[in-house]
Amino acid sequence: MKALQCVELGGVEKLEINQVSEPDVGPGQVLIDVKAASVNFPDVLMIQGLYQFQPPLPFTPGGEAAGVIEKVGDDVDGFKEGDKVFAMTGMGAFAEKIVAPKESVMPIPESMDFETAAALSMTYGTTLYALKQRANLQENETLLVLGAAGGVGLAAVDLGKAMGAKVIAAASSQEKVDVCLQHGADEGFIYPVGDLTRDQQKELSGKIKELTGGIGANVIYDPVGSNYSEAALRAIAWEGRYLVIGFAAGEIPKIPLNLALLKGCQIVGVFWGAWTGIDSKGNKDNFMDLFKLHSDGKIKPEVSDKFSLDNAADAIAHLQNRKAKGKVIITI
Repeated sequence: MKALQCVELGGVEKLEINQVSEPDVGPGQVLIDVKAASVNFPDVLMIQGLYQFQPPLPFTPGGEAAGVIEKVGDDVDGFKEGDKVFAMTGMGAFAEKIVAPKESVMPIPESMDFETAAALSMTYGTTLYALKQRANLQENETLLVLGAAGGVGLAAVDLGKAMGAKVIAAASSQEKVDVCLQHGADEGFIYPVGDLTRDQQKELSGKIKELTGGIGANVIYDPVGSNYSEAALRAIAWEGRYLVIGFAAGEIPKIPLNLALLKGCQIVGVFWGAWTGIDSKGNKDNFMDLFKLHSDGKIKPEVSDKFSLDNAADAIAHLQNRKAKGKVIITI
């Protein structure tokens, strides 16, 4: 079968399309004929050797896939050959077939196609966990979303509105802000790209305060990191919740902890992947909520770009170069 492989750590130029052996199906596993896979920022980091968990070389990136079960291993209940499913596997999805443990597999609702299912799982799963379990976002609170036109950013815009919050979307271009407004954001503004100067940080804080009537944002959703984080934290409301989602800007920020004291706020880590193993029932309940929201038309994953498996390296580069507005999908 065909698969994208990282044979040497580095940029996308180190990726190859190779013929590899079809994986064996063990007990408690299913073999999935992949129809669509989603590109996420951990894929960008993993091929460079910068992710928290680093598989041995060579490896196939891709943390989530949707497709049809081709084979079922022993000790698997609830799934059969021909079922439409998606799987959250961490890696291996950029291939024609993938083996997944049954715990990582969920059925796709009839209302959802393969591309939507691939686009939904990691971004919306992460975001609902962040807003519901970690931030306890309440109706009429203000939610600020940094990097709002990316995959997790648009998920936060969608879910924030579905939960009754006022949503402020911050992105790097007017085109991206417009996408957020189309998804229901109440306000949107452009922030500078790159390493912010002290004046630019003050300007970012000031803009957030201006849009919240001087109160600040109750919940801040930050998948960006770098020195955007401190600037946003300085504009958080009293007893606000600052959600640490990721570091797409490339630098892990060093936050002065006196800000948490002065603001009476919480700085909250969001590690959805770990939580799914700790509380699998809670995760499944969240996905039931997501399926209902999707069938009711309250959330709509944005698939901005599609690439073939042969061009999967270009798909990763597209996300790495911040050209995506929503999700990047590989169709297989």
